Amino acid sequence: MKKIGIIGYGWLGERIASSFSGKYIITVTTTTESKADQLNNKGINAVIASFPDYQLTEPYSPWSEIKDLDVLLITIPVSEKSCCVSSLYNRIQNLSAFIGDFKGQMFLMSSTGGYPDLHQEFTEEDLPLEKVSGERILRNKYPQLNILRLGGLMGNNRLLKNYNVGNLDHAVNHIHYADISAIISEMIERGTESKLYNVTAPIHPAKSQVINAQKNITDDEEFEVKGKKVMSSKLVSELDYVFQYPDPRTFHL
Repeated sequence: MKKIGIIGYGWLGERIASSFSGKYIITVTTTTESKADQLNNKGINAVIASFPDYQLTEPYSPWSEIKDLDVLLITIPVSEKSCCVSSLYNRIQNLSAFIGDFKGQMFLMSSTGGYPDLHQEFTEEDLPLEKVSGERILRNKYPQLNILRLGGLMGNNRLLKNYNVGNLDHAVNHIHYADISAIISEMIERGTESKLYNVTAPIHPAKSQVINAQKNITDDEEFEVKGKKVMSSKLVSELDYVFQYPDPRTFHL
């Protein structure tokens, strides 16, 4: 049974770990002692680690579990939207000190937020990783790194109707967490390395259509859906992947 490390046991990390339960041996990082204790009591090996965006007076010692891991998932944000370039560099340096020269399979949970807000379809070729600072820095350090640009994380309690949103005629680029877990699992089993994939549901309805579906409101109105659509066709083609939740209008069912 492969051993998987998840750096960042947040909303997504928790759901990935849950879906991997019984299939892989899981060890995780979290930011508080209370949460680490809670997880360890549940049988999930957890350690405390956070990765600030400033230079530490004493760098992290390498994660003791790292030498036993087959796969490493990074779910903490490493984008310029979360911090400036210099702060981002410090955060990645702190992270790199923690994981050392890990040679196993690696995944970075990145974001589709880097694509411009234009009325067109986007593929990975429209935004090479060399133009995304966090992705570039980490890939240079770890050439085997798989980069998954995730759309808006949805499922369970995360439904669009619960948020105050604008531009209701614009397309959604959403992804159900169950598909993220399934895609990662498929890539683990294939031994996939050094890939860049957009990870969004293949159907892109308007925000208003998603909200109406979640409110059980009949929606027969036809109109042009505006805004960007980030396409996952490369992932589908290369992995022969079939989405469990292809349409964000059914994420709540």
